[in-house]
Amino acid sequence: MGQALGIKSCDLKAAENNEEHHTKALSFRHLVLRRGQSFTITLNFRAPVHKFLSALKKVALVAQTGEQPSKANKTQAIFPISSLGDRKGWSAAVEERSAQNWTISVTTPVDAVIGHYSLLLQVLGRKQYPLGQFTLLFNPWNRDDAVFLQNEAQRSEYLLNQNGFIYLGTADCIQEEPWDFGQFESDVMDFSLDLLSVDKHVEKWSQPAHVACVMGTLLHALRKKSVLPISQTHDAQEGTLLYKRRGSVPILRQWLTGQGRPVDESQAWVFTAVACTVLRCLGIPARVVTTFPSAQGTRGSLLVDEYYNEEGLQNGEGQMGRIWIFQTSVECWMNRPDLSQGYDGWQILHPRAPNGVGALGSCSLVPVRAVKEGELQLDPAVLDLFAAVNARCVVWKSCEDGTLELTQSSKKNVGGSISTKVVGSDRCEDVTQNYKYPEGSPEEKAVLERVQKERRKRWKDKGMRPPSPEPADPLYLFLDTPSSLPLRGNGQVLVTLINPTDQEKEVHLVIRAQAVYYNGIFATDLWRQKQSFRLRTNQVLKISTNLSFSNFEQDPPQNSFIRVTAMATHSHASLSCFAQEDVAIGRPNLIIKMPEKAEQYQPLTVTVSMKNSLDCPMQNCIISILGRGLIHREKRYRLGSVWPGSSLCTQFQFTPTHLGLQRLTVEVDCDVFQNLTGYGSVLVVAPQVSV
Repeated sequence: MGQALGIKSCDLKAAENNEEHHTKALSFRHLVLRRGQSFTITLNFRAPVHKFLSALKKVALVAQTGEQPSKANKTQAIFPISSLGDRKGWSAAVEERSAQNWTISVTTPVDAVIGHYSLLLQVLGRKQYPLGQFTLLFNPWNRDDAVFLQNEAQRSEYLLNQNGFIYLGTADCIQEEPWDFGQFESDVMDFSLDLLSVDKHVEKWSQPAHVACVMGTLLHALRKKSVLPISQTHDAQEGTLLYKRRGSVPILRQWLTGQGRPVDESQAWVFTAVACTVLRCLGIPARVVTTFPSAQGTRGSLLVDEYYNEEGLQNGEGQMGRIWIFQTSVECWMNRPDLSQGYDGWQILHPRAPNGVGALGSCSLVPVRAVKEGELQLDPAVLDLFAAVNARCVVWKSCEDGTLELTQSSKKNVGGSISTKVVGSDRCEDVTQNYKYPEGSPEEKAVLERVQKERRKRWKDKGMRPPSPEPADPLYLFLDTPSSLPLRGNGQVLVTLINPTDQEKEVHLVIRAQAVYYNGIFATDLWRQKQSFRLRTNQVLKISTNLSFSNFEQDPPQNSFIRVTAMATHSHASLSCFAQEDVAIGRPNLIIKMPEKAEQYQPLTVTVSMKNSLDCPMQNCIISILGRGLIHREKRYRLGSVWPGSSLCTQFQFTPTHLGLQRLTVEVDCDVFQNLTGYGSVLVVAPQVSV
């Protein structure tokens, strides 16, 4: 009888179900579901089913995942097909029936294990008929799922939007970098689940916190092993080629195929973008957040030592912590039932030293609120993250005789600006208030005092005396620089010296420019200016100097910043005065003109122009254009040279194929600079049907 009740076919209705489950962008052929939500299938039997009523009373569905499915670890479920479904667990109910067809509504639990599943029909508890495969993901649309996100605009941004930005640069000159997260690319879901399969605790794949930590750990480990195929001829060139990556998918493919070489620490921000892609693909809302500036490698210390020689040149020898010009991190949204109440919401995925045990040994998931409140007992990583946005920098002068002298430094504290992309817009949003209370507020003071009490007294441990709040014979120094310096251009640097005493001072001043990478590592020395003078009593002296590429000993490396320092000393001072500012390197503006709206399958023309404002020709110019739904694959064009004062102007035509808001990214490379990117957005609408 069971054999007579054979299945002729099973229609998983992938296109319809994926539409209902917000997964149509992942696939229209393979069934991709979100847990806690019903889906329908149609069974076509080989013979009329009314002849086999006794057998039908013992018909059940089997859903299983993993290498060794079992009920014990929630990787296998056997549930009957009934007229009423149980909405809390695995259930199935017949919605429509005919002589040889059943339409069945299947519901998955809201806490089901995610992954690739097989679906089978079981008859009389013995015979099983394979019906097909489906993939189950987390469900931010279901309020009972741990990743539930109530706001539809936020779900669209943090889960469905493939076009994003990563914010780089400095706090005073934030530079937006278009980024293609590509979480719906054809192979990203399989890549992500293959990566997750390294973790053998399949029963914990129902917990988004566990999955996020596993992914953070594995991606961090892959980053250390093999990543991108880059030339090894020169460190700067390697950094440049890595920096050219405009999206997560090519990097993820390189990681998982084991090709390439490790990502250098100076390009570690790439890790956060790929992690964001993987989390969004699996159904966990995620975003990239950038802190300007950020203290890294401090081991929880709220004081970061930096060292400069007597002429203001950076010396990082023996340095434990470092102030990064910016640092990116990944936030993911979820409830935290494993923690006490109040820690739901945005969580920081924080890789740490791989000295733990198991899959979670090198990644923590820290609530943003815990960082703001300084809740150090919650997780060891809280102290590191708290220091990253609250530490102060102490600058030491390395003297020629090998001794260290504390300086009177005016360097800004870290964490002054924390930014991410605005929901539904291309603008930048400041989220500093999520991480710390307003500077100088009673709440900030209370949190800092509590954190200081809970940790060791750093100065006592090192046998040092903390810096004096006021030197015996003060001299004040202030440094004012432009937020950015045009490539091959000029800028003014203003140094202000104040002698508030009634005693004249012989002052030795050194102004210096050096190139550093965004992680604070010294790249090369560029320029210096020294002068000595007498500062009269109660005098305010302003010294203006020209900062120019033409005066530099060499060009700064690609993707570096210019660190301008000023150090003033005099014989009567108990402390040298020091000030420092980081300056971004500006590049020509890339202008993209395209209509705001275009019709699907109708040619679209875009104009790209750029004026050469440099004092040298831009030779061997290459333009690359790409855009999902607009261009089938990246196109590159060689455009020759652009002379000083002249403009590059060219047009491209392509045919949009995907509906909705689409982004076109344009990149220009030449012998003077690389990776000059611009973007434009166009709303692609359905073609009008003529009557």
